[in-house]
Amino acid sequence: MNVLILGATGFIGSTILQRLVSDGHHVTGLGRGPQKARLKWPAAEWLRADVATLSVEDWRPLIQGRDVIVNCAGALQDGYADDLAATQERAMVALYEAVKASGDKLIVQISARTDGPGATLPFLATKRRADEALAASGLPFVILRPALVIGRNAHGGTGLLRSLASFPGVLPLIHAKSPVQTVSVEDVAGAVSLAIQGAIPPGSDLDLASDSGLTLSDLVQLHRAWLGLPPARVAHLPPWLEKPPALAADFAGWLGWRSPLRSTAMAVMSEGVLSTRSKPADLAFADAAATLAAHPSGVQDLWFARLYLMKPVMIVTLSLFWLLSGLIPFFDLAAAASHFPRFMSAGTGTVLAISACLIDILLGLAILFRQQARKAMIGMIAVSLIYLTGATLLEPWLWLDPLGPLIKVLPSIALTLAALAILDER
Repeated sequence: MNVLILGATGFIGSTILQRLVSDGHHVTGLGRGPQKARLKWPAAEWLRADVATLSVEDWRPLIQGRDVIVNCAGALQDGYADDLAATQERAMVALYEAVKASGDKLIVQISARTDGPGATLPFLATKRRADEALAASGLPFVILRPALVIGRNAHGGTGLLRSLASFPGVLPLIHAKSPVQTVSVEDVAGAVSLAIQGAIPPGSDLDLASDSGLTLSDLVQLHRAWLGLPPARVAHLPPWLEKPPALAADFAGWLGWRSPLRSTAMAVMSEGVLSTRSKPADLAFADAAATLAAHPSGVQDLWFARLYLMKPVMIVTLSLFWLLSGLIPFFDLAAAASHFPRFMSAGTGTVLAISACLIDILLGLAILFRQQARKAMIGMIAVSLIYLTGATLLEPWLWLDPLGPLIKVLPSIALTLAALAILDER
């Protein structure tokens, strides 16, 4: 079969891609940034496109010659680079129209449970309307609704699970008793494979979840054991404590950061993750314990878990460091300008001091924007080295200053290098 996978660079999409390639299908992946994917999975072809921007006319050349379209594209919440209605609803309706015009093709939709108390959330509402449009389109389709997906890799909510599991001494959990059903990402890929083979008949709308029922607390403790850490006491935090981090995460979303602490994720978790529909009779689902046991952890997993929530702390710390270093000199520009060479006029020294402050402020703001963070970090390192070189040439005795104004720049460079090293999310 000739298969097109939308959102093929994601956690679920990339696993489905690998499974379908191993099944012998000709697979094409579509994503917004497939450059790294081409290197990681060269067996597939790759197309670059933003699903949210595609009209009926845009879809036609992309689906030409395809037998199956697997839709793994989606977003949790509106943000800087995400438009829920466009990605999960309008683009999908346009796709269905393009498919109808070009001849029937099987569409396998990776969706979610869209009923229940959280049904009005934009994340679930847009998915539900797209699913309803697909069911009414007359096209052959299979809708698969995974529970919480876990696997060897981690992204978003699964990354947060691992991070919480690695907390030293105590596990701070909100909604610790919320019921959670899981499904392994390999089982999701297996269900897609069965749908393409016809073992799951067209017109099916199925939940994918293991039968074992866990609480969020149980699942975090399972991940803690998987990381090789001893059991820890759970600190049951009141639900109102989720609001400040959720608001901060929502704001970060508008800056391009896709945090699993956003309000949509918190709302879904408060209700639990449970399946309500029938499941494929011919597919057995591994529970969370079996899924983790099949992929023993390494030290890199423990590093990831401990660094996951440290990443935003590092970004904010660097931002504040550079913003304050740029703002504080404005309280006494004359003192700041006095560090420039004595042969300069006072006016020239003041201009240079103001310019240096503005550069610091610009870098401190730029790192907060996900799309600019890498450039900002590289700029921070470069500017720090320029400052150190200039100070060493002009006032070398500052290295021996009791307050260590130059020595303190070195930890800043090290923190920037560490943040740069863990910046990638996929």
